[in-house]
Amino acid sequence: MSITLDILQIQEFLPHRYPFLLVDKVVECKPGVSLTGIKNVTYNEPFFQGHFPQKPIMPGVLILEALAQATGLLASETAGDELDGMIYYLVGIDKAKFKRPVVPGDQLMLKVNFVKSKRNIWAFECCAEVDGEFVASAEIRCAAVVD
Repeated sequence: MSITLDILQIQEFLPHRYPFLLVDKVVECKPGVSLTGIKNVTYNEPFFQGHFPQKPIMPGVLILEALAQATGLLASETAGDELDGMIYYLVGIDKAKFKRPVVPGDQLMLKVNFVKSKRNIWAFECCAEVDGEFVASAEIRCAAVVD
């Protein structure tokens, strides 16, 4: 079964809000397997004022944050009511790699694959693409914590 989520549904799962909610839409979610989300990158993003005014580039740490938010969505959809009332915290990033910059006008595709969960720690393999071209990847872990 595949699920899609709009921004209002995403806000039901993630506590982030503007300017830090970095997933605009989920185009496909297979609970327990994978999730594909979208971050539309516009020139109006507040970070472009300082990164960099003459050549705007989305900071790599925000690409990783967008991927981490996507892992929280997949974990939430996978756990269902079992972890109701939990909040997901980023607890680890390994093997982060960056290939090309993300600039205004890009549509960042966020792809996360569930690897495993042990107790309250969830592990994912993640990658970001623009127009099918590799942008970044990382192994990300999050923890489900009582809110």
